[in-house]
Amino acid sequence: MHTLPTSSRITPFLWFDKNAEEAVEFYCSIFPNSRKLSEFRSTSDTPSGPRGMVLTVSFELDGLRFTALNGGPIFKFTEAISFVVRCDTQQEVDHYWSKLTAAGGSESQCGWLKDKFGLSWQIVPARMPELLKHPKAMQAMMKMKKLDIAELERAANG
Repeated sequence: MHTLPTSSRITPFLWFDKNAEEAVEFYCSIFPNSRKLSEFRSTSDTPSGPRGMVLTVSFELDGLRFTALNGGPIFKFTEAISFVVRCDTQQEVDHYWSKLTAAGGSESQCGWLKDKFGLSWQIVPARMPELLKHPKAMQAMMKMKKLDIAELERAANG
């Protein structure tokens, strides 16, 4: 019998200035089933930092594997890439929204936010595709920052 691989063939690779370790700790503290897996330290001085500095950190967020790189200030995150967090309840939406916007994160429109590292996230109800089939729910969502599941449901049913 064929078994599925335990990890995905594709891993998101996130470029940080010099705070990859801090970012990994922050993300792992927010999401369940998350952990730091390994780190790779430089064996010589590099443009990004001195010998012995952490270059990459492998980690899992809710079972999904990522790699964080201390690559220096050359590249920054943009809204062109974001991670979607599907939530079953308003309590989950509130939890992820407050944790990811804490300590310097910022709210945007329609369930989007940026965390303190500049990474974009979409905190959405798991039922979002079903709800947005209704034009009034789409109109309601366009007026929101953090999404309100009850309000989206009322709009969809009204």
